[in-house]
Amino acid sequence: MHFLIFVNKNNMYKGLLHAHSGLRWIALILILLAIINAAKSQTSGKYLKKDKMINLFAMVFLHIQLLIGLGLYFVSPKVQFVDKWMSSDTAGGMFRFFNLEHVIMMVAAIALITIGRSKAEKKLKGTRDKHRRILINYTIGLILILASIPWPFREMLGGSWF
Repeated sequence: MHFLIFVNKNNMYKGLLHAHSGLRWIALILILLAIINAAKSQTSGKYLKKDKMINLFAMVFLHIQLLIGLGLYFVSPKVQFVDKWMSSDTAGGMFRFFNLEHVIMMVAAIALITIGRSKAEKKLKGTRDKHRRILINYTIGLILILASIPWPFREMLGGSWF
């Protein structure tokens, strides 16, 4: 019976990991699309339904990534609490990254993008101001996201392209 629980947890881990790694590309493309759209639309004088939907889909995909990531956080063997966080060896760096750095930076980026979209939609009146708010918040969020993805070239983190 114990073996079955382990296999299910392992399968859950693999499924969540593949979903989280694969869907990041859609999220990144949508964020880039929202940034490009905001940059192009600043001078148009209009904030159209198309603009709202692009920004919304980018934010929704980030929230989906957050939920998958939280599920992954509790089943991943890369997450070890407290005892391995501050170790200076390679494994310690990996544990610190996934326990602390990755989570904090991703949550900060998603919060920044969510707040930016909310302000653009509800508080700002001018269309130029709305596009500028999206452009600034989504760009800073994208930079945080890119800095905290465990890319394959960051060898100690064990990341992959998919």
